[in-house]
Parts: sequence; C-alpha cells; structure tokens
Amino acid sequence: MTDAPRRRARELVLQALYACDVGENDPDDVKQRIIADDSLSARNLEFARGMFALVREHQNWADEQITQLATNWDINRIAELDRIVLRMAIVELNFMPDTPVKVAINEAIELAKRFSTGESSSFINGILDSFAKKVASR
Repeated sequence: MTDAPRRRARELVLQALYACDVGENDPDDVKQRIIADDSLSARNLEFARGMFALVREHQNWADEQITQLATNWDINRIAELDRIVLRMAIVELNFMPDTPVKVAINEAIELAKRFSTGESSSFINGILDSFAKKVASR
C-alpha cells in the first residue's frame, strides 16, 4: 500500500488534469496553482509535477491504449474523470517504472472510488488489469 502523501499527490494531479480538460486553463498555471500543496514533501510534490507533465505529454498515446482496451466503448463516452484516472495509471505503469504495478492499479481504483461513480472502480480495474497484462507480455 502506498503512503498517504503519495495518494494526496495523485489527487492533486487528478485535479490539475481535470482543470486543464474542462477549462481553457494554461497547463503551467494549473500545475503551479493546484500542485502546490505545502503539506507534501518536496519529493512528493516533484512526483506530482512529474506525473502531471508525463500525462500531458503522453495523453494521446494513453487515449489510444484506452481505446484498444475498452472494447465496445467509445472513449468520448467514458466519464471525464474516469478517462483522466485511466490516463494517469497507464502513464504511471508505462513511464514510471519505480511504481509497482499493483500500487498503480490500486491507487487508480481508490481515486475512482473517491471522485467518480460506484461503477467506475470496476471498469477502471478491468482496463488497467488488461493493460498490465499487455505490458507484461512485451
């Protein structure tokens, strides 16, 4: 299980990415404004800022992965928050190898439980489990 500060860092990333997606906000301004929790250590703030940048950089790639794995689902019909949680976890699994697979998946499920609908956590778990198997078979 991950520590609470790292979960808080992921929550800030989710909020920042959501702010970028739903508004016409400058990503740099959003990153500075939202990912500025002074209760987090410098290490966890750096983790959050790094994840934010990676998700923004690889968003199209992550969306392609989601599209391939979410059979019978148009990506635009997936709830915005669920899409962002999936992007975060897929990017973390692929580009942040220091995070164990189970931790990344569990954290995504916890974010979905906290910020999205009751059904979201099962849907997200299924997509991420499939992605993890795909990555492991490379």
